[in-house]
Amino acid sequence: MELIDGKALAKKIREELKEEVTELRKQGIIPKLAVIMVGDDKASAVYVRNKSKACNEIGIEFEEYLKDANITQEELIALIKELNNRKDVDGILLQSPIPKGLDIREAFNTIDASKDVDGFNPINVGKLSIGEDAFISCTPYGVVKMLEAYNIPVEGKRAVIIGRSNIVGKPLIQCLLNKNATVTVCHSKTKNIDEITKQADILVAALGKPKFVTENMVKDGATVIDVGINRNEDGKLVGDVDFENVSKKASYITPVPGGVGPMTIAMLMYNVVKATKARKG
Repeated sequence: MELIDGKALAKKIREELKEEVTELRKQGIIPKLAVIMVGDDKASAVYVRNKSKACNEIGIEFEEYLKDANITQEELIALIKELNNRKDVDGILLQSPIPKGLDIREAFNTIDASKDVDGFNPINVGKLSIGEDAFISCTPYGVVKMLEAYNIPVEGKRAVIIGRSNIVGKPLIQCLLNKNATVTVCHSKTKNIDEITKQADILVAALGKPKFVTENMVKDGATVIDVGINRNEDGKLVGDVDFENVSKKASYITPVPGGVGPMTIAMLMYNVVKATKARKG
């Protein structure tokens, strides 16, 4: 079993991006990310802080807009449109979740597709689905980069994704299809799920249930990617995979923490630099 070290890979990507941003700055091009956070979700506050740190480390300017939970939909849309129109802002990210009563879909749809570094605007979603260059949602993009970095074959392989969220599951289907995998998606209505997962050469767990994937659901020698981030009863971070037991059967596996999580932020930084080069290059 080989551990897929997302932390080390993310560090390498961030170092490469730092060099790239240093060169851009020499040309007077300064990448800038604007992040909007609505409400006071504690997990979101941590994520935004981590994004700010990553930007600071790489040399990307960071602006954050912390808005009260009672912001109206009209005010939120007006802020996004204002950022769309600013020539100095290269990437816009709306941190989810946002408070109930606000329409996140309309907000994502309003973000200019050329600044949509989270990959949630329908234009980017559509481009990904037909194999065109697009901003890819950062977590699935991170998963793809991990498979590439460890030279794990995807073409012709059976990939099974547990979870069909717009943020991870659905874009990852397209990413793996574009790499010629045979992709199956399982979800809460799937019957006999273990029979399906046992056929997977690449198994991705992205459903948000601690230790859901057990050793009897995994084929010997499979690659197992754990996207889940959950807190157990002791407050410890655990994934969607029973790591201790599944790792005995897997050929490659990601840990939690230190697996997919750091890659998500690294790919966000990658997308911001990509957006900057496309808009100002």
